[in-house]
Amino acid sequence: MPLAVYVLGMSAFALGTSEFMLSGLLPFVADDLGVSVSRAGLLVSAFAIGMVVGAPVLAATTLRVPRRITLAGLLLVFALGHAVGALTSSYGVLFASRVVSALACAGFWAVGAATAVGMVPEDRRGRAMAVLVGGLTVANILGVPAGAFVGQHASWRVAFWGVGAIAVLAVLGVLRFVPEGSNSRGSEPLLRAELRAYRDGEVWLALATTALVSAGIFCAFSYLAPVLTDVAGLSGDSVPWVLALFGIGAFAGITVGGRLTDRHPFAVLKAGTGAVAVLLAVLALAPRADLIVPLVFLFGVAGFAISPALNARVYGLAGDAPTLAGATNVAAFNVGNTVGPWFGGLLIDAGAGYAAVGWAGAALSATALALVFLSQAARRRSVAEQPAHCGTGA
Repeated sequence: MPLAVYVLGMSAFALGTSEFMLSGLLPFVADDLGVSVSRAGLLVSAFAIGMVVGAPVLAATTLRVPRRITLAGLLLVFALGHAVGALTSSYGVLFASRVVSALACAGFWAVGAATAVGMVPEDRRGRAMAVLVGGLTVANILGVPAGAFVGQHASWRVAFWGVGAIAVLAVLGVLRFVPEGSNSRGSEPLLRAELRAYRDGEVWLALATTALVSAGIFCAFSYLAPVLTDVAGLSGDSVPWVLALFGIGAFAGITVGGRLTDRHPFAVLKAGTGAVAVLLAVLALAPRADLIVPLVFLFGVAGFAISPALNARVYGLAGDAPTLAGATNVAAFNVGNTVGPWFGGLLIDAGAGYAAVGWAGAALSATALALVFLSQAARRRSVAEQPAHCGTGA
């Protein structure tokens, strides 16, 4: 695996830490800026919206810029956004800095993923994506708890400075190790070539699967803490350790999933998505303290084992136009990350209880599994039609 792929994984660690650590810092941010916790929570929504919008927009606008320059520039903007956030005493400025950081983060994910898969043979794309997304899982295991610890014992501003410093190191690594890489393809209008991938119905099936898988996982994960304490009866002190166990499971899952994806992509998608649906149904049926800890670990394994396959599927379908399709896949992940918790919150507010998020996550995952089977059937039809198509000379 090229060293540059690991550099991109380190960059993903900084991005993931920033995206998720704010949830643990909200009380400190609210107290420091003199706003309510609910208003501070809008900073999380701002980041999610920036991710959804930023991935396709920035991918499209940077198509003719060398990828190394694009990646380094986006990381630098990301670092500056955190510096501004750490220095400001204004909620409005902090909000704007989160949006800008999210836009840079989204653009990096889109271009970084296309760069990672472009540096390896097709039969190693799953492993490359596992390294890249592995940075995100390590962020959940180490970066997010570290950010919460620093925020509690020093300041949330110090946590922001730390993420910015890692991003600066990532800039240096990208400039040193990532190949120059150009997106240009002669005289053909590049955006038109990238948009051609959306004519394929299989691409839309893959994107819908990504959104549903993500929605199912985060519908349940977002409310895991109250499920652990209010439903399973665990103590509040045990929640960080159980969440860390989820992160360890996620890291194990993405490592195994990355290796298996290269040979058996649909098997990984079916097994992982089906396992998530079953695990969440069991969680809703029997949220007991003696069962929930191993369930959470297995949930992390199954949920993140699918990620390399979801990404590799889109890049495989996109062919020679991967950047914009990959960016849309990033947006699909974040649509799921936004819709899933919203849907779970609606159920809780309606009085269904915290256990209902398990059923909702299972239903969303089961729907995603149905789309996986549809995608596999469409792929088989497409492969079967190719020899006949070629034989016509068309």
